[in-house]
Amino acid sequence: MSLASKGLISLIEWYRIHISANTAPTCKYYPTCSTYALTAVERFGAIRGAILTILRLLRCRPWSRGGIDDVPEKFSVFYRFSWSSAHEEPSIEPKYHPFEKETQA
Repeated sequence: MSLASKGLISLIEWYRIHISANTAPTCKYYPTCSTYALTAVERFGAIRGAILTILRLLRCRPWSRGGIDDVPEKFSVFYRFSWSSAHEEPSIEPKYHPFEKETQA
């Protein structure tokens, strides 16, 4: 993992501890944007992961429906379009995310 990737992961973890933990949950997507960002950076590196994260943040707007939005298996900014070679159908069940916060019962 590159130094840039480690830096981004550290920033995202800082956000989760200091900002996200102190606000009410409002994310309409699963996984949350921070979990999506961590997974994208780990899977594709700093630059490609940041691009996917920015596109995800742009999709999170008041009139979007939300739902399950997993990080794609192959990198493409067009993976949501059916004509793309990296197209993936939206899943009904979420995939496992290694960065998902553990829930205490």
